Amino acid sequence: MLGQEETLELIKKAQAGDELAKETLVNENSPLIKSVIRWFRDKGIENDDLYQLGCLGFLKAINNFDCSFNVKFSTYAVPMVVGEIKRFMRDDGAVKVSRAMKGLNIKINKFVDAFFVENGRKATISDIAKHFKISEQDVVLAMDSAKMPVSLYTPFDDGEEDGLTIIDRFDGQESEDFVDKFALKDIINGLEERDRKIILLRYFYDKTQSEIAQRLGVSQVQVSRLENKILENLKNKLQS
Repeated sequence: MLGQEETLELIKKAQAGDELAKETLVNENSPLIKSVIRWFRDKGIENDDLYQLGCLGFLKAINNFDCSFNVKFSTYAVPMVVGEIKRFMRDDGAVKVSRAMKGLNIKINKFVDAFFVENGRKATISDIAKHFKISEQDVVLAMDSAKMPVSLYTPFDDGEEDGLTIIDRFDGQESEDFVDKFALKDIINGLEERDRKIILLRYFYDKTQSEIAQRLGVSQVQVSRLENKILENLKNKLQS
């Protein structure tokens, strides 16, 4: 695989119209493209066609990449490759995401929330890859799968109980609570770091206001005021 500096130099040449630079980038990143398309095997598309679609997405990534981004090109390219295949599959029929990919995405979401609570910052792609002992490209691919249609009746593959759906893991009031949390997730993720941490600790990890105050280095009264303010803002957002 090419180094980051060499990759960026070739991208600049490719964007200027150098066809040899494009060809070099595709050839050198062939293993990356192949690692992505393997998630879409057995979906009714020939492997050669999958590879061609992957290459098309990769070329779009080359054309659209901003070399001033503080991100590895491979991390940017993977969603582009996935998107090209998904568009083809969406136009040709329903997209079917593997149970393994959906299960990994669910596990990643749990880890990301727990990591934030424990470390006070968002987990990076590298943090996630290291925890699950997978490549950064596989992390991006799994997280991107969340953008595909997923039902609460999707099979939940956690390696423990086979044949259960997501909703099967919850009963009665607990299932209603889960659905509410599922709907709130995007709003909570949009909170400021301190506010998000308070909500996660209070309602997802059952911490008391005193425990949260000690962890944040503030008083229990401050936590109480902040919590009330955050909940009021969440209520207004849900009603808007």
